[in-house]
Amino acid sequence: MTASPERRRELLAAAAEVFAAQGYNATTVRKIADAAGMLAGSLYYHFDSKESMLDEILSDFLTELWEGYDTVLAAGLGPRETIEALVTESFREIDRHRAAVAIYQKESRTLAPQPRFHYLSDSQQKFEKAWLGTLERGVAAKVFRADLDVRLTYRFVRDTVWVAASWYRPGGQHSPEEIARQYLSMVLDGIALRT
Repeated sequence: MTASPERRRELLAAAAEVFAAQGYNATTVRKIADAAGMLAGSLYYHFDSKESMLDEILSDFLTELWEGYDTVLAAGLGPRETIEALVTESFREIDRHRAAVAIYQKESRTLAPQPRFHYLSDSQQKFEKAWLGTLERGVAAKVFRADLDVRLTYRFVRDTVWVAASWYRPGGQHSPEEIARQYLSMVLDGIALRT
């Protein structure tokens, strides 16, 4: 007998919150079980280890992220519109997977060398290629400034967007699309009044 998909999602959501708050190494199966309202031993009925839970949390998040990003990248948009769509998709993912994003940010560097989590390095390389390629395309098309350091710009935009997982709460005052619109306005148009 296996657990229902809904129960499995609930357990993974509880685990994700604990991993995000306490870090992978500090999280015990007992802490996850407590957060899920069950005995620690009962958790092994659903998962063979906390590593399996973490793997599923991260791989589900990245699979969904890349489905959205791949759709954007295949749409044939101009460079500015691609950046706008990637930023908007990023905020939608933060809305859907806030805890997983926080875990990814905190843990991916230490997890990626492990064979089970090698996909984290692959995803990071793919992510960098997509963003840098879009920025380079924008400079070449004279949509973005010629003096733009695309690698520095990529890091700035990436960090500015993804750090929002540390403060964003689903159902808050602003939708992911509204936050993306405000971020894009600041990144693409600046904050100084034009005179």
